[in-house]
Amino acid sequence: MKSYKIGSNLLSINLISDIISNDYEIELSSKKRNEIIKSRIYLEKKIKSSKLPIYGINTGFGSLCDHKISPKDLSKLQHNLVLSHACGTGDQVPLVIVKIMLLLKIKSLSHGYSGIHLSTLERLINMYNKNILPVIYEQGSLGASGDLSPLAHMSLTLIGEGDVKIPNPSDKKSYIVTKSENILKELNWDKLKLKSKEGLALLNGTQFMSAYGTWSLINAKRLSYFSDLIGTISLEAFNGRADAFDDDIQKIRPHIGQIKCAKNIRKFLDGSDIQNEPRNYVQDPYSFRCMPQVHGATKDVIYHVCNVFNIEINSVTDNPLVFRKEDKVVSGGNFHGQPLAMAMDYLAIALSELGNISERRVFQLLSGKRGLPSFLVSNPGLNSGLMITQYTAASIVSQNKQLCTPASVDSIVSSNGQEDHVSMGANSAIKLKKVTDNLYTILSIELLNAVQSLSFRKKSSSDFIENFVKTFKEEVSFIDEDRYLKKDIDKAISFLKSFSVDLELL
Repeated sequence: MKSYKIGSNLLSINLISDIISNDYEIELSSKKRNEIIKSRIYLEKKIKSSKLPIYGINTGFGSLCDHKISPKDLSKLQHNLVLSHACGTGDQVPLVIVKIMLLLKIKSLSHGYSGIHLSTLERLINMYNKNILPVIYEQGSLGASGDLSPLAHMSLTLIGEGDVKIPNPSDKKSYIVTKSENILKELNWDKLKLKSKEGLALLNGTQFMSAYGTWSLINAKRLSYFSDLIGTISLEAFNGRADAFDDDIQKIRPHIGQIKCAKNIRKFLDGSDIQNEPRNYVQDPYSFRCMPQVHGATKDVIYHVCNVFNIEINSVTDNPLVFRKEDKVVSGGNFHGQPLAMAMDYLAIALSELGNISERRVFQLLSGKRGLPSFLVSNPGLNSGLMITQYTAASIVSQNKQLCTPASVDSIVSSNGQEDHVSMGANSAIKLKKVTDNLYTILSIELLNAVQSLSFRKKSSSDFIENFVKTFKEEVSFIDEDRYLKKDIDKAISFLKSFSVDLELL
């Protein structure tokens, strides 16, 4: 079993992808363990010696911050916090994102600025390693004061409340739902009695937003690559020209993403016989000719948002923060999700544009131009061919445009006016995932049309494209007459989601 030692190096989007996809176990470095222990010892001394209120430790929360709490009730305060804040509704968070949430919460708490007990953090690590994944709900976070509601659902398991999903003993690829209390008994784990500050450390943080954004970034990188590749197959099928991807064109407008996209397309086309055919037209429609400019702009957004998230996933985002060496406990706003909310809104727009231009290529392929039959079927009229796949793509493209209305420009006052500006980053996160899922479908529809179109060409494409198409055809065969296309679209989606892509190359 591979393992990742927290404290050995910084997390990155690519590293998280590797950890999650290869089911790494995680552990704390000895240095991190020592920092956590020292931080807790310092905090307990500070609580005993301080005559001043310390937010969330010996006071209430939010607008109740001026209510002093008796020392004998400090543990009950943290227990009540977790229970009362578990107000999530809506769909359940996908398990892969729950797993990323756990990883990111563990990473944030490991820095030693949260004052949490080592035993509490180790329980989270054991849950992660044993795939004991709390049932968490999508709706309920304002993306400020942390992702309070989803992180409360994550933390319920520690105190024996709520539900968890665990691997099915008879089928390791599936999960079953059970009560947290049941799994604690089965593993002979005690319910944790949260001490001062611990509930607040668990609930304050951006790990719900960060997990969704991380998952979307992992897939955004894959989708950016597929957009270049599938767009190139469409170009070949449309008998398009390669002139627009000349390196000299890109050099005099040197956006990094544009240069990278054009380079990818040239690599995909290398050795193509189709490109050697004579043409009686000098230009292609923008959806083909401008791929470096459009796809490249999305790549630049992905690079930017990755930088934002690489900072976030290695940061401390709870409150208040314990600075042992500086001898202070300070209440601040690191839990505010505005940097993430804005970045995720931006990424949603960028990914939506990949779908927008993809659907236009589908439209061109189906239009009966450049020697291709109308709707890509040999006997149009009796057969509708792939006509309605464009309708489906257009519908999803339109939905993505609607989902790109930014959530980060909104704010609603909460907690009786104490929390008077929130990021709505959780809504940005959920919208972004939907846009990402939709883009897989749109690109799958383009791939279906591109491969079908390429079959009508007498010349061969490059070895790279021919090998990719051959692999795809093992899943989805040539459409010679009308059939149930929903199955073909689903197969194409599964093909793209399972196809291996090296994220380091993107």
